[in-house]
Amino acid sequence: MSTNTDFFEVGADIRDSKAPAGPIERKWSQRKFEAKLVNPANRRKMSIIVVGTGLAGGAAAATLGEAGYNVLNFCYQDSPRRAHSIAAQGGINAAKNYRNDNDSTMRLFYDTVKGGDYRARETNVYRLAEVSANIIDQCVAQGVPFAREYGGLLDNRSFGGVQVQRTFYARGQTGQQLLIGAYQSLERQVAAGTVSMYTRHEMMEIIMSEGRARGIVTRNMVTGAIEAYTADAVVLATGGYGNVFFLSTNAMGCNVTAAWRAHRKGAYFGNPCFTQIHPTCIPVHGDTQSKLTLMSESLRNDGRIWVPKKAEDCTKDPRQIAEEDRDYYLERIYPAFGNLVPRDIASRQAKNMCDEGRGVGPAVEEVNHRTGETVSRRRGVYLDFASAIGRLGRDAVEKKYGNLFDMYAQITGENPYETPMRIYPAVHYTMGGLWVDYDLQSNLTGLYVTGEANFSDHGANRLGASALMQGLADGYFVLPNTINDYLAGAPFAPLGADDPAVVEAVTTVKDRVNRLLSIDGSRTVDSFHKELGNIMWEYCGMERTEDGLTYAIGRIQELREEFWSNVKVTGENEDFNQTLERAGRVADFFELAELMCVDALHRRESCGGHFRAESQTEEGEALRHDDQYLYVAAWEFGGEGNKPVLHKEPLDYEFIELKQRSYK
Repeated sequence: MSTNTDFFEVGADIRDSKAPAGPIERKWSQRKFEAKLVNPANRRKMSIIVVGTGLAGGAAAATLGEAGYNVLNFCYQDSPRRAHSIAAQGGINAAKNYRNDNDSTMRLFYDTVKGGDYRARETNVYRLAEVSANIIDQCVAQGVPFAREYGGLLDNRSFGGVQVQRTFYARGQTGQQLLIGAYQSLERQVAAGTVSMYTRHEMMEIIMSEGRARGIVTRNMVTGAIEAYTADAVVLATGGYGNVFFLSTNAMGCNVTAAWRAHRKGAYFGNPCFTQIHPTCIPVHGDTQSKLTLMSESLRNDGRIWVPKKAEDCTKDPRQIAEEDRDYYLERIYPAFGNLVPRDIASRQAKNMCDEGRGVGPAVEEVNHRTGETVSRRRGVYLDFASAIGRLGRDAVEKKYGNLFDMYAQITGENPYETPMRIYPAVHYTMGGLWVDYDLQSNLTGLYVTGEANFSDHGANRLGASALMQGLADGYFVLPNTINDYLAGAPFAPLGADDPAVVEAVTTVKDRVNRLLSIDGSRTVDSFHKELGNIMWEYCGMERTEDGLTYAIGRIQELREEFWSNVKVTGENEDFNQTLERAGRVADFFELAELMCVDALHRRESCGGHFRAESQTEEGEALRHDDQYLYVAAWEFGGEGNKPVLHKEPLDYEFIELKQRSYK
């Protein structure tokens, strides 16, 4: 049995002191009124660094530029439009009640807190629900082509975990259309001169001076130049860290480096083990894959999920399996929500069906670390549209989901209009991230964190269509109304290139790059990353145990030690060098992975997407322990070679009753 002193130390509790007291529906208005302001003439004297150009970063940079601040916006892609937000498919939530089905701000608030298994802050989540309606108006004004119904109003569809239709969508390209809207606004400010855009620049370090975040150090990915940029405040909008698992739905370039560099400088990392498993992905097809492809959760509106009732039918053509021999297991187990249960529940039940031997598709080899035994299991379930096509007609289904069906056909060579899709859970979104207060400021003064890069709004599980909502809420409406409070004390004294804080940060980056290039080992970066990903998926993925997590921590430590002595990084810094880029990111993934496992090990409960096998109900559902774990786990970097320090932020539920989640 592991103990606290084995892997971490416990520090003092922390609190979010920024949310005002009083009724929850008044908190945001009160905070905006209390926050200090910066007059327009003074804004021109101040600068803000925004790292990231996705929905959170692009929206923030555009809005702050429009307000008159000098914004320096960085991304590692060759265009802001290539941010990973562009890959989001299904929709964005907003409490507009267009369907007159009893939706409201309070219901969106409740669904989001419940969906997160009561591990998110009430204050932040209510604010998210409150500003959600404004997001839709903003995007429509930007020309985002949301789907419309016959009368001309915006159309809605359902997403998992709710019983209303509140999800606005643009076919299966919602993220792309929303990002183009933000991109247009951003480019308007670039043309106006308020935003300076730095593409192909990767953040490698944060500059801290006199207790404040004052800048970043980047590597120019084309020339290798290592450069420092300073400002009055820094905003990280750098997305999630799902690629720690190697195979995920994330773009190949997604990484944790920006957030991890801030963490190593003292920023707390909240709930790192809370990662989301998405139930609707194209299954793994072999051991040479580099990423997984998501099929939108919106497909669960009309697709029915099933597996054969008998294991001997699993190799048959699904069209030859009679209706009475099919197990529509989500409809059977959760009759109230059916195929629209939340992602964590749909994912876990898919795994359960496959564990029983009723999975479909090609068999995948799995190794038990305790016995060394290799077993083959079919890791897939069917997502079937035959009923929808029969009810609505093929044309109607094609209008709603056509691009998704085309993508599936191109990847698998199968026609989903005729044969059921095969899907299986995969790592998708990360609910953990840098700890922030109500103002979205980290515990490091002057460092703000928005969107998926922070921990704040989704608890232990994210409901579908809420990532786009949070990214745009933070960027368009929250951050621009809270960062003023801090900048009212700016501008701060400028930092020169010879300032000790700048010199220290630049030197740290150069030393790290030189160290990676000098190892000259025999293993590729990708081989290390893939092995790390296998460990994380097996032991810190869909299901976790104390034994497995303890094993994973030891194995990660061994693998990290081998990485720093045996990795092969070819080329040189002063050039376009993708191997060097990946090496730096994987080095950070090793440290993050260990912290994720420590966090998962310390939280001896099941909640949301974090399923501890030792903590489940008699029916096999997740079992929380509110008496022990009703808190945010905010981890402080303990220093090189030292244990991380756990700071607990107690979660107070004043407006929503804590209860066992049920979707039956």
